[in-house]
Amino acid sequence: MTATLERPAVVAPAHELAGTAHLTRLALRRDRVVLPIWIVLLSVVPAGSVRTFTQFYPTVADRLALQAGANANPSYALLYGPPFDLTTAGGFIAWRMCGFLALLTGLMVVFTVTRHTRAEEDTGRAELLASAVVGRYAALTASLLVAGGASVLTGLIQAVTLVGAGLPAAGSLAFGAAEALVGLVFTGVAAVAVQLAGYSRTANGIGTAVVGAAFLLRGAGDSTVDARWLSWLSPIGWVQQVRAFAGERWWVLLLPVVLALVAGGIGYRLLPRRDVGVGILPPRPGPARAAASLRSPFALAWRLHRGPLLGWVIGTAVVGAVFGSIASGIGGLVGSSPQAQQIMARLGGSHALTQAFLAAMAGMFAMVASLYGVQAVLRMRGEETAIRLEPVLATSVGRLRWAGSHLVFAFVGTAVLLLSGGVFMGLANGLRTGDVGGSLADTLAGMLVQLPAAWVVVALAVAIFGLLPRFSAAAWGVGALALLLSLFGPVLDLPQAVLDVSPFQHPPKIPGQEFTATPLGWLLAVAVAAAVAGLAGWKRRDVG
Repeated sequence: MTATLERPAVVAPAHELAGTAHLTRLALRRDRVVLPIWIVLLSVVPAGSVRTFTQFYPTVADRLALQAGANANPSYALLYGPPFDLTTAGGFIAWRMCGFLALLTGLMVVFTVTRHTRAEEDTGRAELLASAVVGRYAALTASLLVAGGASVLTGLIQAVTLVGAGLPAAGSLAFGAAEALVGLVFTGVAAVAVQLAGYSRTANGIGTAVVGAAFLLRGAGDSTVDARWLSWLSPIGWVQQVRAFAGERWWVLLLPVVLALVAGGIGYRLLPRRDVGVGILPPRPGPARAAASLRSPFALAWRLHRGPLLGWVIGTAVVGAVFGSIASGIGGLVGSSPQAQQIMARLGGSHALTQAFLAAMAGMFAMVASLYGVQAVLRMRGEETAIRLEPVLATSVGRLRWAGSHLVFAFVGTAVLLLSGGVFMGLANGLRTGDVGGSLADTLAGMLVQLPAAWVVVALAVAIFGLLPRFSAAAWGVGALALLLSLFGPVLDLPQAVLDVSPFQHPPKIPGQEFTATPLGWLLAVAVAAAVAGLAGWKRRDVG
């Protein structure tokens, strides 16, 4: 009688989606701060701008002049999209906000899906969960439910608040549905990206690159008469082609539905073709020995930060050139009503509309650059939680030396982004007005005076990392709050005491105002104090 050895049966989950509900609740708990900020920011702004439209353009003549000015300048189509009907508040809001809201929604869902899938694999938590009764598709499904649900909720709130603001129900529903569906499209794109990439930062890079390419493709198509078909290749272009408040075309909504299903299906098909912690795209093997240029904490930080920094620099340069090209014609877009002059002056602090626009854009660039600084600071937390930091600190590298190497990119990188945006905005404006030197001087001065305000946001992120590491993600909330108050607070006519919470309200608005050093000194003092407090906390607390 011959004994036979049989391979033990592999115990598989009862269902491939087992544990999805628990992982969804876990993801919602982890995102209980960041996700509501995203949803509120994306939801309330459109309805809050209805009253502003009537202030900017109170008469039919003003609105017809706005329509003519937008049609005459292709740079506006590059930035905002085709102006279908600017004689109504709904048509104006759809023109000004559809594209940017779709862009931000895409970033929201990409970051959310990556955080709950690929990033969990980087830290090893996904493998630990997989050893329990958790189905193969549970983590991906949970992340898609959270990200897709956030998109749908955002679109629903947009539609309800627009109706509440007095706009037609059909246009409001089309607006909200288009924004919700484009979020589902990029949710599907993120599902594919996390299967292709070997690391979370690579997945975020792939996802954000697709979102950015969709925005640029839409801009290229809308601003070129002979290539309008290009905008039909972009999901963001579909959002605007729905034509909310301008004779809605409901059939266009079928396009994002189909693409979302296809992209999500591809993500599910790719998932079983890879192991946990490994991407479909094979990693490029590095040399057996590190080069001399990598044998220091600063060299390692440069290796980690150079890719994101280069991408941000290119983005700010492109956007700066676009804003600079339309600055000289902003008067025709804003209008000549006293209300429009007053609101624009409040945004930019100048009686000259072009100078006010340049100053307002300098503030906006500072807000965006501060978000890069927050990202660079939180990279330290990512290295810490991924257990890549302890082997470094086990050598002769001290904590402050390691942190300082990353903070160089957080603070200096923020300044580089402002300089990049200032140079290209000044060049573009100068070439249109015939005064390159003067325009460059004005825009660079406007950018540099905003730098201390951006550093305050970055320093607060350092403080949170050092003192409250478990709540490091709240640093995004600090940046989002400052952006929300500064960008939309004046338009919504919020009290000055509320606006002053944002550091971006305090620098002088240059060009247009006289330079005053006192607020910059106070902002630098706050930034230094917050950064020192964060580093002191980091030096004393446990790693991890």
